[in-house]
Amino acid sequence: MTLGIALAILGAAIAVIACGIGSVKGVGMAGEAAAGVVAEQPEKFGKLLLLQALPGTQGIYGFLGAFWVIMKIQLLSSPIDISTVTGWQILFACLPIAITGLISGIHQGRVVTSGISTVAKRGEESGKMIILAAMVETYAVLGLLASILLINGIPVE
Repeated sequence: MTLGIALAILGAAIAVIACGIGSVKGVGMAGEAAAGVVAEQPEKFGKLLLLQALPGTQGIYGFLGAFWVIMKIQLLSSPIDISTVTGWQILFACLPIAITGLISGIHQGRVVTSGISTVAKRGEESGKMIILAAMVETYAVLGLLASILLINGIPVE
């Protein structure tokens, strides 16, 4: 394996790991808050589950970024030999989703946790809480799109 391929794989791994950490933290915070509400109001479980799941999408976005790298270097079949410079380019192209996924997953978890408190008091407000949480997610989506465009724009030698 060349250094270029190793760097590209590192970029893909960073995307998955960072986004995964953001999702774990966000979903975990939301789950803790939801557990307290469900203990006293079990009928709100469905609404709370939907809110809790929202920060989990960043992990999916990190995986999609990594998948784009895997396809770019044909890692699942016969990996193409890429230069060290190209490997660095791919690694850096993974950073937008890695960073936005990490940070937005955590912050979306905070928004969702606050939303869970609102739903505990006023269950009919769950739709509004989903919208508030989705606003944070917008930036993870933009990070994913930036990474995809950057990866696609890198010429493979």
